[in-house]
Amino acid sequence: MIRATFVVSLAFIFLVATSFAFSLQLKENFSPYDRIEERQIHVYRDRIVIDIPEASLTRYANTNSMDPVLDEGAHGIEIVPKSEYSIHVGDIVAYQPEDNNILVAHRVIDISEDENGAYFVIKGDNVSYADPEKIRFSQIKYVLIGVLY
Repeated sequence: MIRATFVVSLAFIFLVATSFAFSLQLKENFSPYDRIEERQIHVYRDRIVIDIPEASLTRYANTNSMDPVLDEGAHGIEIVPKSEYSIHVGDIVAYQPEDNNILVAHRVIDISEDENGAYFVIKGDNVSYADPEKIRFSQIKYVLIGVLY
């Protein structure tokens, strides 16, 4: 009886210690909004077809800001967002910075509002700080809905 209790106690201590260790290592990350329903995906023997109206395909520069999700050689499937309400925390968007003509693909980490309306706080996954400007809906050109490697 004492031996069984001891084994159960050690197992419980191990379980608690393991759970604590995992809780220290794992954090909740922002995930993109799910835009593709299962009924839109058709798997055939020789191909896969995904029904996505008005989608476009893009490639990414090797900037390292979105590693490991987006990197040189990855192909992104993008759509044009219809309104500011179609963009969610966790989405990866391609936006036009105010001072640059090159689109930047980063993740939405917060949505807020000020006297000029809604704005998006955006950050590269591999960068420790958010992008410096408040991103307005008019600057967001695409929302990433899939990545092909």
